[in-house]
Amino acid sequence: MRALDEHAITAWAAACVHSLEVLCPAINGINVYPVADSDTGSNLLHTMSGAHARLVAEPDTDSAAKALSVLARGAVLAARGNSGVILSQVLRGLAETAGTVPELDGPSLAKALANAHRTATDAVARPVQGTMLSVLQAVAAAVATQPGELPDVVAVAAKAASEALEQTPHQLPVLAAAGVVDAGARGLVAVFDALAGVVTGTETQISHSCEAHPHTEPDAEQAPYAWEVMYLLEDVADADVPVLRRTLSDLGDSVTVAGDGSGGHAVHVHCADIGAAIEAGLRAGRPSGIRVEPLITPTPIEPPSGPDRAVVAVVHGEELAELLREEGFAVLAVPDHATPSVEEMLGLITERAAGHITVLAGGESLTRAADDAAGHPMIGDRDVVVIPCASPVQVLSALAVHDAGRRANDDVVAMAEAAAATRRGELVVAAEESITWVGRAHAGDLIGFVDGEVVLVEPAGAEPAEAAMGVLNRMLAVGGELVTVLTGTAAPSGLTDELRERLRAERPEVEFVDYPGGQADAVLLIGVE
Repeated sequence: MRALDEHAITAWAAACVHSLEVLCPAINGINVYPVADSDTGSNLLHTMSGAHARLVAEPDTDSAAKALSVLARGAVLAARGNSGVILSQVLRGLAETAGTVPELDGPSLAKALANAHRTATDAVARPVQGTMLSVLQAVAAAVATQPGELPDVVAVAAKAASEALEQTPHQLPVLAAAGVVDAGARGLVAVFDALAGVVTGTETQISHSCEAHPHTEPDAEQAPYAWEVMYLLEDVADADVPVLRRTLSDLGDSVTVAGDGSGGHAVHVHCADIGAAIEAGLRAGRPSGIRVEPLITPTPIEPPSGPDRAVVAVVHGEELAELLREEGFAVLAVPDHATPSVEEMLGLITERAAGHITVLAGGESLTRAADDAAGHPMIGDRDVVVIPCASPVQVLSALAVHDAGRRANDDVVAMAEAAAATRRGELVVAAEESITWVGRAHAGDLIGFVDGEVVLVEPAGAEPAEAAMGVLNRMLAVGGELVTVLTGTAAPSGLTDELRERLRAERPEVEFVDYPGGQADAVLLIGVE
């Protein structure tokens, strides 16, 4: 066993380079994850090689802390691709925790690995399960529960990384469809295997193939569908980093803004507008080392069995989103009054292992965001159809008639018709005084809407159940068989039970169902079919 001092860290960096050289051809054989780099192995190798070269060239690395700091700075400067940038942040997280210690023991390494996970995750605008970050999360969690001696910690870390890698196909549908593990995550496993080998003096056998075998030969010349833009950024104020990250997220996906701990940042994005990505950096600081590479649509892999399509939804309210996830749908939950970024919408769409994607958007602003994403170059050759829904209750109606056994076009028509046929009502608390079609409303009053029009105003202190029944009676006046209610965070306890009993007494022919919606801007959302 050797201590994790500056000499061991140098040996670890060299071992990482060697392992990645061995793995590079296999890792480069896969590009099924749409926001991963087509040359993931080369990016990881280039990043680690640059970091190692800088570490060897520095004459004053007389402690583990200094060695890790030099390694981290070199990795940020040499980082290529999203995978390389994330790896640089793993090293930076280790360096920040090391402080000034001459060497790391077991507990201090466990603490450093936890910080490495936080640092790498914070650098990514939209962390995704099934990638390098999933492996890193598993490692941090495993060593936190067993902070023993140094050999024990590195052994636990390597084992946890390997086991987490095996789970990546279950976390990301495109990996499952290809029958492979995530390439960047495989590279990170090699990094932890190398660490264990240096500390314990054992050699880890290379395993876990990343190769996917396409069923067609690649075209001789393939046109890029978008671009990978990378640059180094200096003189950036801390307050400008979140703004830059959001700006880049509105241009494309795979956004990473990674600091080196000394004021410099490595910026990475996949987008269609190269100029806009660079201009964002100019507004935030001083870009240098700008590099632009084409992104090529990957060669198709053998398609999975079953329908090559998926239905996804974007809604406000985490409770509603969880309800839909329990039914097997992929859902993006957006905070109330917020609009999802382009990157968030692209992730919802591109992470599905399907060529035809139907998007159900539960609100007008969400529909606009979905429409913007559907026409984005990062979608590639996927067929994306957006079904507009003015309310989450219309999303529920559409999903209720979804049938994966139907032809895709027929299913889209059926869901669109179900959404359009659902009348929508709302019961909200007025935030300020206003004039409505049915009279003046004061702050705190209950306001009832039907299909976007105000139909009643009840004074503050009125019974919510009475107001809700007023809305329901207007909706049911033209007929209806099923009432669906989504409760907001401000809904009083027992409200839906009272509505159910009153409907049973007054309209026994009408079926009533309710679910927690979690929306903060409405007491109730009501749908009538």
